[in-house]
Amino acid sequence: MRKTFALAVTAIVLAGCGMLPGRQGGGGEERQSQAAAEGQPASTSASAAPTGQAPERSAPPQDTAVIAGREVKVGAGDMYGKARVDITALRRQGRTLSLNWTVTATEGKVNLHNGLGGGPLDFTVSAVSLIDPVNAKRYRVARNGTGQGAECVCSGTQGQFLEPEEASTLYAVFAAPPADVTKINIEMPMFGVFTDVPIS
Repeated sequence: MRKTFALAVTAIVLAGCGMLPGRQGGGGEERQSQAAAEGQPASTSASAAPTGQAPERSAPPQDTAVIAGREVKVGAGDMYGKARVDITALRRQGRTLSLNWTVTATEGKVNLHNGLGGGPLDFTVSAVSLIDPVNAKRYRVARNGTGQGAECVCSGTQGQFLEPEEASTLYAVFAAPPADVTKINIEMPMFGVFTDVPIS
């Protein structure tokens, strides 16, 4: 019974990454321009983002060591704030790559509610992507199916408006780049590009 369940879960994640034969998932890789490969923002066509309300998801266990981080300014007006973004894990697990990070508000109010999704009603972190500068490829967040309503294998952010000292721990799963890629760039809406983040 456990083996059957484990195989079913693996099949769902791999389908979302577009790695099962004859299946095309919402996540996966895209060829990138040279500018994007070097960590500069690039405009590419993204997979369809969910338009409905996404269920809350709990993050996998977190590491405490920070492998990359920065202070950022976000928002404007009443929603202006500053935050500390700490990437705590970028781990290869077979044919997938798991990204974990924490956002801590340090000043004002930080809106994560729909700031990391692919549209106004996308309350997830589905717009986060990985950029492989060596092979000029972009990796989108994996999805749990192939249809338009397939949800990302990632954190939900609905209702997250962080006050100073409040933190949110988030995660996203991607298809893994080739084994010889040991560092990758992470592009996050609101927070910019983190370059040369080591893969463990």
